[in-house]
Amino acid sequence: MDFLRPASWEDALAAKAEHPTAVPVAGGTDVMVEINFGHRRPAYLMDLDRIGELHEWEVGEDSVRLGASVPYTKIIEGLRTELPGLALAAHTVASPQIRNRGGVGGNLGTASPAGDAHPALLAAGAEVEAASVRGTRRIPIDAFYTGVKRNALAPDELIRAVHITKADGPQQYAKVGTRNAMVIAVCAFGLALHPRSRTVRTGIGSAAPTPLRAAAAEEFLNAALDEGGFWESGRTITPSVAERFADLCSAACNPIDDVRGTAGYRRHAVGVLARRTLTWTWESYRGARTARGAA
Repeated sequence: MDFLRPASWEDALAAKAEHPTAVPVAGGTDVMVEINFGHRRPAYLMDLDRIGELHEWEVGEDSVRLGASVPYTKIIEGLRTELPGLALAAHTVASPQIRNRGGVGGNLGTASPAGDAHPALLAAGAEVEAASVRGTRRIPIDAFYTGVKRNALAPDELIRAVHITKADGPQQYAKVGTRNAMVIAVCAFGLALHPRSRTVRTGIGSAAPTPLRAAAAEEFLNAALDEGGFWESGRTITPSVAERFADLCSAACNPIDDVRGTAGYRRHAVGVLARRTLTWTWESYRGARTARGAA
């Protein structure tokens, strides 16, 4: 195995073009485990740790440009207001040591359906900035996951950043596991309210071959909130609406039985998480409306 260590982004792209099979590593929290256990033996390993721009982020008027190697700890500390769902997800990632090294770019590159960041990115509506010597493009998060541990990157592309719309409403994230952190999710769920567009987005992890949104559940809830005047009134969502939303989220799953849980349990748990996160986010939305009215 040959080791590549580019000093600049341009050098990294040139190296990836010359060696398309090279596996990029920044935090190394996934790749190095696979290598150490003999599950993977790439011909080339490319260390991106010296490329400073990958560790930086920029908060714009409407979105955050998050460098691929920004560690989860920095997201928790510095972007809790702009990206609350992702910050909550970051809290559940492994141990403090792993959170200090691992980043969203690695989660996306690995594209494991159990990656903790995926549900939050789907719910927020992210775009992946991919680059090669041929140029740069932005891939909508909905089109990024193409199969089990497969993504839409071309062989000569690297992930440079993730563009995530700033929260304009409450967001939540929850996962089921034997512990809150330091564990691979049995299943996970992200939910984001977008009051400006009066829409809701979801994200489901570890309950299908790829991370995915519950599209039918979103359509149902968007219609129910609109037709019932919930956005204007801020009244409590009725139990029947919450239950139907949860059922549709469960139906969106396509899980398997494995050592962490059965397919049936995963479907049930996703429904529970959907109902809980909807309750939490909607109560936050109602509280914010009340606070604005009192002011």
